[in-house]
Amino acid sequence: MLAAFETTSVAMVKAVQIEVQAPEADARRILAAVAAIDPLAMTPAYDNNALLTGPGIERYRPRQGAVAGVEEEVRERPGVVRVIFELTSGQDTLAEVIETIFQAHCYQEPVIRLSEILTARSKGRDDRDNPNRWWNTTGDWKRGS
Repeated sequence: MLAAFETTSVAMVKAVQIEVQAPEADARRILAAVAAIDPLAMTPAYDNNALLTGPGIERYRPRQGAVAGVEEEVRERPGVVRVIFELTSGQDTLAEVIETIFQAHCYQEPVIRLSEILTARSKGRDDRDNPNRWWNTTGDWKRGS
């Protein structure tokens, strides 16, 4: 297992990465419920950090015990995204977040995956003149562009 370490600019810290599969229409509601418990902060300068992937097709077949009832055909549900975020808070917060995801999700059996990871946290060095930083580029995602 990797151990936490640092470079000149970055501290690699232990965290839990959470991945949830959900219909695209539900993803923001799930994230809002999670953010009410944990700010999903990378540093004091940024919070509400998460990734929503592009939509894909989820496959499943309801069997005995499914609220939808038993079906013989495999269903395919388009428009399912992966919601990925990190937590560095403790076990109690993690348990609360998992319960919140379960309650906010539309599935009987939500797909929720946890992975222990090392994740980068900036040491906050002043690199405002770095030509690679977003504020020094003309990307169309930059406010006012």
